[in-house]
Amino acid sequence: MDLSVVVPVFNEELSIQPLYDAITKALSNLNLDYEILLIDDGSSDNTFLNAHNLAEKDTRLKVIKLKRNYGQTIGLHAGFQNASGKIIVTMDGDLQNDPDDIEKMIEEINKGNDIVLGWRHDRQDKMVSRKIPSKIANKLISKLTGVPVKDNGCAIRAYRSEVIKKFPMYSEMHRLLPVMTALSGAKFTQIKVKHHARKFGSSKYGLSRIYKVMIDMVALKIIFTFFYLPLYGFGIFAMIFGILCLLTLVLGFFQILLYPGTSLVTIMGTSLLLGSLSFFLLFLGIISDLIYQNGDIKIERLLKNRRMNKKIFYSFRRSN
Repeated sequence: MDLSVVVPVFNEELSIQPLYDAITKALSNLNLDYEILLIDDGSSDNTFLNAHNLAEKDTRLKVIKLKRNYGQTIGLHAGFQNASGKIIVTMDGDLQNDPDDIEKMIEEINKGNDIVLGWRHDRQDKMVSRKIPSKIANKLISKLTGVPVKDNGCAIRAYRSEVIKKFPMYSEMHRLLPVMTALSGAKFTQIKVKHHARKFGSSKYGLSRIYKVMIDMVALKIIFTFFYLPLYGFGIFAMIFGILCLLTLVLGFFQILLYPGTSLVTIMGTSLLLGSLSFFLLFLGIISDLIYQNGDIKIERLLKNRRMNKKIFYSFRRSN
């Protein structure tokens, strides 16, 4: 299979038919073996029924129904795990992305890129509720991670299958997939794509999702910063809480000197909690470091065994 187009949909009953028509029209001239995966993310309308009726007429269309509304990240993950194509293209189901851009993305993948990101240079959305928060979030993500992605919220993207299927996905991590893959060494490029105003239904996104993206972004930065040095990462936080523990002990000591007979339950209790947290983080760092080092040893042994097996194989061929 050359191409899989993964489209999560939620309460998009009116968009299903024109979405299917637009994708099949765009792919008809590419001379590729393709499939379309519609992921129904627990819709409460006729989205699944309309998609199922189309799938009965076209074997290239597959419909996956989730038991409830899990969100776009889980919808995409379900699509990735069921996709058979060497290249996976994702897009929204609201017809704001243009399937005609798929051809340009495939060309960029064939040039050697692992990921091709769409950039909505002429975005057809509301300024206050969509454009401005998106620009702020994109700048913050680029500044914090050092990965210059212009439009993290653009849904139309192309991935090499072997690159994207290995990444765990949760919360709002689908927006940060370009950053995650880039930090892990994947080669990516960005191209301008078309963007249309919504024709059917209402938007499923709002300002309430911004804080989730920010939390995921901070978590991602911490993970990639301390991935190779877990003891160092946990050790920093252990040291901070250890210093706070010492400060509260000193504060308690001065309270005894200045105000004899006063209760020290609050200060000593706080000091005990901070000290316990410091030791916990330190031991957690030690355990994480041991796990990481053990993993490195196993990888080295695996590589060594592979090299030995190759030598044995080549010597066997020569002897024959």
